[in-house]
Amino acid sequence: MSDSLTAMGDSVRDADPSARDAAGEAAERRTASSIEMRGLHKRFGRDTVALDGVDLTIEAGEFFTLLGPSGCGKTTLLRILAGLEDANDGSLTIGGKEVTEVPPHRRSVNTVFQSYALFPHLSVRENLAFGLKMRGVSAAEREAKVNQIASFIKLGDLVDRRIDQLSGGQRQRIALARALVCEPDVLLLDEPLSALDAGLRSQLQVELLRVQKRLGMTFVFVTHDQDEAMVMSDRIAVLNGGTIQQVGPPREVYERPANAFVARFMGHDNLYPVSARDGNRLTTELGVLEAEEGGTGDLLLIRPETLDLKVGHVDGVNHLPGRITERLYRGSHAEYRLEIGTSSLQATVNNRGRHLPDVGDEVTLVVAPEDLVTLSE
Repeated sequence: MSDSLTAMGDSVRDADPSARDAAGEAAERRTASSIEMRGLHKRFGRDTVALDGVDLTIEAGEFFTLLGPSGCGKTTLLRILAGLEDANDGSLTIGGKEVTEVPPHRRSVNTVFQSYALFPHLSVRENLAFGLKMRGVSAAEREAKVNQIASFIKLGDLVDRRIDQLSGGQRQRIALARALVCEPDVLLLDEPLSALDAGLRSQLQVELLRVQKRLGMTFVFVTHDQDEAMVMSDRIAVLNGGTIQQVGPPREVYERPANAFVARFMGHDNLYPVSARDGNRLTTELGVLEAEEGGTGDLLLIRPETLDLKVGHVDGVNHLPGRITERLYRGSHAEYRLEIGTSSLQATVNNRGRHLPDVGDEVTLVVAPEDLVTLSE
């Protein structure tokens, strides 16, 4: 994940409310809704289990992300929140009200779809006003609300254009504005940035996070992109096979994954079986390593960015002799694959203008005891 983008996401999440600009204060929501899911099950046919007893609480005003691979159940869960799918069992409460059997149009919930679902034959203004018109809002109030949200999302000069005259990023903003103009208590977002190029996607991630924090609204975001989830979320739920594997803040999920599935999905490949333990001393195929806490897990995780590389062989605690077999230079950092005995390991080294080791170099890898994590399979 880009360090600058992560820092931007952190700064937006942690921003002091008193520092918000006037437009944000004027548009800020006065209320937000919490979400409670208890024992949600969803089956398709006789053999396909999409959700298998999901229990989850999303706090009011939280930017919450459902993260996982294709087929894990995250989109099914989002559709149940929207009322577009019915759960076979369980209960769903939004804002303290049971809505399990409430139809979509009676829930204070709006959805931004991956395809945006804009009306191509209508102008931007007409797209923005459509939901208000369906709710019976007067023409004068519709006009005022459309102008307000267009200014808030910075669409003022686009409102009279046709949808086919707009770029992908502009359409994404319009889809978001159309969902926000009806002032839902909860906004659901189904991978709305996945069709955008990398640069625009990074820009709109931060913009979307800023909008959410300025409005104070509850956002539930679906993605399969780990970096996107870490940049944008207050908390993340990692799903697999219709069950929740872990719920927590981005840093906790990344640095302290609950099990091997979460670790691998978050991009961690340095996982090694623990064959024996003596207090905090763990025996692995890499050798004996000393952890801050021995733990009880049967796997040892070593995150690539926690490793330091020293040229040559250096003795010490948690010093592993190895040889570089591959180097990928990525500007701000270099990614290495190293051979340690019969095992391999990945390391990431920041480029601070210093000499970077190269393929074939004999090195020593050093990891601090507090950076070693044990977990279960």
